[in-house]
Amino acid sequence: MSVAVHFTPNLARHIETASVTVEGRTVREALDALFAERPKARGYVLDDQGVVRKHVQVFVEGEQVVDRVGLSDPLSDGMEIWIMQALSGG
Repeated sequence: MSVAVHFTPNLARHIETASVTVEGRTVREALDALFAERPKARGYVLDDQGVVRKHVQVFVEGEQVVDRVGLSDPLSDGMEIWIMQALSGG
């Protein structure tokens, strides 16, 4: 399955943010393909345990991923993944 991975512009100061098309049947497979091309992105998106960092949100087709640990959410051909920095504070 071919999917597009996009980063929001505010992440440009941390990682290369150009969109990329990768192969993957799950979010994990797609992100692993992305990290093979852009290794620096892995450390920003995932922690040492391979879990999505607290300050990062991952969306598929506008919906937040359900499985932030295993990233097992299924993908279909042509879907889009968006990675963005989560905002917090008050």
